[in-house]
Amino acid sequence: MLNHSINCGLFKGSFFCYYNSTMDVKIADSWKKELQSEFEKPYFAELAKFVHDQYLSKTIYPPPRQVFSAFDWCRFEDVKVVILGQDPYHGPGQANGLCFSVGDDVAIPPSLQNIYKEIESDLGKKVPPSGNLERWARQGVLLLNATLTVEARKPGSHQNKGWEQFTDSVIKLLSEKKENLVFLLWGAYAQAKGAMINESKHCVLKAPHPSPFSVYRGFFGCKHFSKANAFLKSIGKKEIDW
Repeated sequence: MLNHSINCGLFKGSFFCYYNSTMDVKIADSWKKELQSEFEKPYFAELAKFVHDQYLSKTIYPPPRQVFSAFDWCRFEDVKVVILGQDPYHGPGQANGLCFSVGDDVAIPPSLQNIYKEIESDLGKKVPPSGNLERWARQGVLLLNATLTVEARKPGSHQNKGWEQFTDSVIKLLSEKKENLVFLLWGAYAQAKGAMINESKHCVLKAPHPSPFSVYRGFFGCKHFSKANAFLKSIGKKEIDW
């Protein structure tokens, strides 16, 4: 644990601390070990300052303690499936640090409703009452947004501030250091990120985004959930209970 003399920022639940001018990022230990060199780069210090200042002056989602929830719920050594999103939800109480996920008492957003419909069609599973995807993360599904924070009611407001460089490094790390992962890339944005994935080592499944604007262009019927489980079973790994 860090001692009380450390500056942990000016807002409750800050996701970083400073000790002797060295930044200590509050992320799960399994990921910290793998990403420490990234946290030491100049761009990340600039990103941390920007996000810190934003939380002090504006309404930012998710809450600071949930910025790295995707990593906290799914340890590096447990990752089996990676789902890539773009921005956190920008409405009150929605974002919880996991892409496409919301808290138990929050209305299920349209894209997640469509994901659930595809799971029902693909696997015959009933649509759950909650949009909280922590249960997926606990099974080894990394639910990673490209940008980890956003200003309330302003989608894309924290893009091009450094988050994309950080999450690109996460994708590259997973591609290089692990084998036989399943990457679910929905929509053009996620598929562009796929350029960093070694498809000879991993199973990469692509489909249109589950948004109501594109879901009928091929997300419905893509059967990514049964395909992901079939691949995991073929390599001797436990299937995901979607």
